[in-house]
Amino acid sequence: MKNFLLLISLSFFISCASNGNKENATFGNDDIRIDSLFKKYYEQRLHLFPLEATQNGDHRFDDQLPNNITQSFRDTLKNFYASTLDLLAEFDRAALNLNNQTSFDILQWDLNENLEALKFPDQLMPINQFWSLSITMGQLGAGSGIQPFETVKDYENFLMRAHRFIPWCDTSIANMKRGIVQSVTLAQVLAKKVLPQLQSMIVSDVHKSIFHMPLDNFPASFSEANKKRLTDEYEKTISTELIPAYKRLADFFITTYIPACRTSTGINALPFGKDYYNFLAQQWTTTTLTTDSIFNLGQSEVARIRNEMEVIKNELGFKGTLKEFFKFVNTDKKYYPFKTDSEVIQGFRKIYETEKPMVNKMFSVQPKSPFRIQQTEEFRASSSSAEYQQGSADGSRPGIFYVPIVDATKFNSIAMETLFLHEAIPGHHFQISLQQENKELPDFRRFIWYGAYGEGWALYSESLGNEVGLYTDPIQKFGNLSEEMHRAIRLVVDIGMHIKGWTREQAIQFCMENEAESEADITSEIERYMAIPGQALAYKIGQLKIIALRNEAEKQLGSKFSYPEFHNQVLKDGCLPLAILESNIMNWIKSEK
Repeated sequence: MKNFLLLISLSFFISCASNGNKENATFGNDDIRIDSLFKKYYEQRLHLFPLEATQNGDHRFDDQLPNNITQSFRDTLKNFYASTLDLLAEFDRAALNLNNQTSFDILQWDLNENLEALKFPDQLMPINQFWSLSITMGQLGAGSGIQPFETVKDYENFLMRAHRFIPWCDTSIANMKRGIVQSVTLAQVLAKKVLPQLQSMIVSDVHKSIFHMPLDNFPASFSEANKKRLTDEYEKTISTELIPAYKRLADFFITTYIPACRTSTGINALPFGKDYYNFLAQQWTTTTLTTDSIFNLGQSEVARIRNEMEVIKNELGFKGTLKEFFKFVNTDKKYYPFKTDSEVIQGFRKIYETEKPMVNKMFSVQPKSPFRIQQTEEFRASSSSAEYQQGSADGSRPGIFYVPIVDATKFNSIAMETLFLHEAIPGHHFQISLQQENKELPDFRRFIWYGAYGEGWALYSESLGNEVGLYTDPIQKFGNLSEEMHRAIRLVVDIGMHIKGWTREQAIQFCMENEAESEADITSEIERYMAIPGQALAYKIGQLKIIALRNEAEKQLGSKFSYPEFHNQVLKDGCLPLAILESNIMNWIKSEK
């Protein structure tokens, strides 16, 4: 297994020269010129993607919201990517220092992938229940996310974003109408899940709107005149623009879209579906692995993890089958120890305190960015999973581990430790924060994201539970195996649904046979994979790559191998396509030897 993954490579990649600090620090004319190109590219990108700027802590564009699903916007993107690629081609890669060679490879790969993506008309399906601007606007407008509400200008900025959201809603309806004509629609079961999300934004009393929340939390420094003016403007916008826009969307879903949506499961049912999925698999895994090889890898991982689960089940003295044990851990009261929401949050804080001493020993380089554990907002808790929202690069906004709690008495505790390792520390918080804080990287690399690397690192972090003082209770180790199984299953069901013709029900049944999740949670997950094809492949492919590289480092370095230094080498360059990560680690091993 590890040898198979160690050989993964990208066709674009040219092997880097031997690693060395002197090369990294040397700047020639080409390095100065290409650094200017990187800066220009990033600046232009922020103009095109102002929500990224807000997320990255750059608040110059907080009032902007381009209508990114119009053909004219897509044409602008195509020209931007193609022209940047032409400028990049003017450079002799071999003449650049090592850091800029890596940046060159990343940008080249990214631009080519973005151009390829534009060949597929995904703008005809602009809304799903998992990712869409109709959801994001609620998160922004609630005042507890990335959109700042600290100054009068901040409030005015979001008001402008709200105004600019309305054309996006109307373009969505127009695009979905075109999609119906072209047989490019969301699966009907997913469209039905979108409807209650839209309807939750339609309220008769503006004071109950999520967009009213910032008005209930004005900073103390605001004058009464500003409070009144902003309240009047917000309430007018909510009542005459936002609520009507959400109502138009909801009505369209009820009367037109849901009845016209496809009843098939996978995107292979779309006219361009198979090619689109193959592209998404390549994009999300950052590899050229075939869907068949990923499918087979998933099946072998499911079998391996089942065997390890059997060992834990027997260790806990359970006499029934593994499937019966799944039901037991989902129903026995001892695994539901919480009575209040605050007890759940305190449970995660206790995990944080337990692991700290060993995390400090295994990670010699840690982020400066603050970190917080927070309950997910009520309006999206029922449809959300636990997640990490990155902080700002300057540390003014902390990284937040969001925990959705609908009913604390029904919060299962068996995977809490592994969940914290993945979403928080040393998972997403360490990786994303260290990347953002690294000023030696050009800005486009400080904020870039690849699922195979980012989610692969987070899943790898779950495997460190024993090393950081967790998983001392066998049930928590079983919870860890359950989460790993969850990611292995994804390789099978995602490709099963989108390439091999599996139905939603077949995918649900495969999950029920092999993991401890409840049927309701499994159904929600399967519908997530239906909504964002290929994304679910990233986790396991990335994790297995990092484990394979660590095994190789331990094998070649022997007593010279160091966990802290290995982790530093994996994290120091930020998100990378997997072949570049592999080359960097192999060069480090060579230099250490």
